Parts: sequence; structure tokens; C-alpha cells
Amino acid sequence: MQLMDISGNSFNFLRKRLCVCICVAVVLLSGIENAFANNESIRFAEHVNLALRRTAHHLLLQNGDSSTNIPPVNQIDANTFSVRIENLAEYRKLPELLKQSLTVQKIERSYNVMVFNCETGALQLGYNMLDLNQPGGVPCENRDGKAGCFVVQVSFEPNLQKAAAEPFSAWWIFPFGTGLAGLGLFAWKRSRSRKSSNLPVEDKPTSAFETSFGNSVFNSQNLTLTTLDSQHQLTYREAKLLDLFVRHRNQVLERDFILKSVWEDEGITVGRSVDVFVSRLRKLLATDSSIKISAIHGVGYKMEIHS
Repeated sequence: MQLMDISGNSFNFLRKRLCVCICVAVVLLSGIENAFANNESIRFAEHVNLALRRTAHHLLLQNGDSSTNIPPVNQIDANTFSVRIENLAEYRKLPELLKQSLTVQKIERSYNVMVFNCETGALQLGYNMLDLNQPGGVPCENRDGKAGCFVVQVSFEPNLQKAAAEPFSAWWIFPFGTGLAGLGLFAWKRSRSRKSSNLPVEDKPTSAFETSFGNSVFNSQNLTLTTLDSQHQLTYREAKLLDLFVRHRNQVLERDFILKSVWEDEGITVGRSVDVFVSRLRKLLATDSSIKISAIHGVGYKMEIHS
């Protein structure tokens, strides 16, 4: 009869593996989601870059300038961009040209525009896109301005639709985690069906795992010892030692044989362990007068079973 090493380690191991799998999956899928978000931000920045460069180009052409270099567009943050225009004479034409450029790039987000003097940093023109449709038009649009170097800065409103959806962007975590948990539970149950639990069970054990000796019954699956009306839960070593005695009932077992059979898998054996565990079994079997574990001086032990 082969004893099975029963412990909660199997369940704990599977639970840890399941947690690791869920964490790795969440990280990977979050990384994928973040990658999509980053790509969207990059694409938006590219469209704004092209729109501002187009605007600067046409502003210079309006002034008859086709040679002044347009420097790179500066991205101040995720929603704010600026471009420096060295020879801007009439910034009154800026609102309509910027609107056209943003339309070409299919940018529909609301925005604010500020035009600063390169040298003094003074604000020359400022408006919101909604001002384009107001009766009075863009503030300061028709005021005379001197030609010079100006910085056109455009600040877009955050993508509120995306921001509102962000709290729910991880909706997949719950069903995905539930699925993994189900797989983990299925694996645990299969593992448990192959091994018995180290806790007492209420179901009636199968006879294949039961051995009767004297007036007692030993169940190697549940690691239980039933003596008369009492049931005792055994440790793994207690069960292994009892199994050895039961299979060699009424035989003298040498100490070295016991140590090798019960403790060999630990790699280190201690002779005193035999005496300690025999003492435990004697106490558990004390109510069964038909069973006696006797010490054979200088040799080992013998389980005697009387009818």
C-alpha cells in the first residue's frame, strides 16, 4: 500500500502560480493598451505638427515670403504646441488659415491660440476657436501690428471622450481574471482528485485505502486512524510509520529498517525520531487493547495484534 504525501502545498503552489499568471497577463495587456494610447498621442502630435507648419507656410506666402525657413514645431506638453515665425506681417490672417489647416488634418478638438512677440514675450493675439463664429470675430484680429518674429502657440482641450472612458478601459481584467481563476480552480481540483487532502473529510473513504487491524482501521488516503469510536488525524510521518507496522504486523522491525523506510526521503535520519513517533502511535492506539507496540531491546519494535 503506497502512502501519498498529503499537504496544502499543492493548493498554495497552484494559487501562487495563478496569481503570477494573472499579474503577468494584466501587465502584458496593460502594456498593449498603453501602447495603443501612446500611438494615438503620437499620431495626434504628428497631425498638429503638419497643421502648424502648413499654417506658417501659408502665412509667409501671404506676405510674399517663400524663402524664410520654418523651424520645427515645439511640443510643450501632450496638448500644447508652438511654432516660431520669423517674418510675420499680418497675423490677422492666422485664425482662418489655422482653421483650414486643422480641418485638412481632421483635427476636431477645441483649442486656444496665443501669439507672442519673440523678443518681448508680449501677447499680441489670443482667441478661442469658438470666437471664429462670433459676430465680433476674433479679438484684436483687425488691429494693426508690426511685422516681426512671433510665436504661435496652440493649446488643445484634452480628449474628454477618451478620459471619460479611461476608468472603464480595464474592463477586460475582470472577465480575464475570472477565466484564469476558473482554470486555476479546475487544475487544483484535478490535482486534488489525484491526491487526498491533509484535512479530515466527511465522505466515506473507499475500501481500497482502508486497512483493518485489531479493532482499528487505518485510512491511508485521509491519513486517519479510527479506534473504536474515536478518529485521529495523523501527520504524514505518523501515517507512514503506522503503515509500516500494519504491513509487517507481528514481525520484529529493526530500527535501521524503520528509519530507512520512513525517514529516508529526508536525507538525514535521527534515531531518536523512531522512539518519539512510536510513543505517539502508542497513545493513539491506547484504547484498542488488541494492539500493542513492543520494544525489542537492541533490535527495534514489533506491533503485536491479538484476536
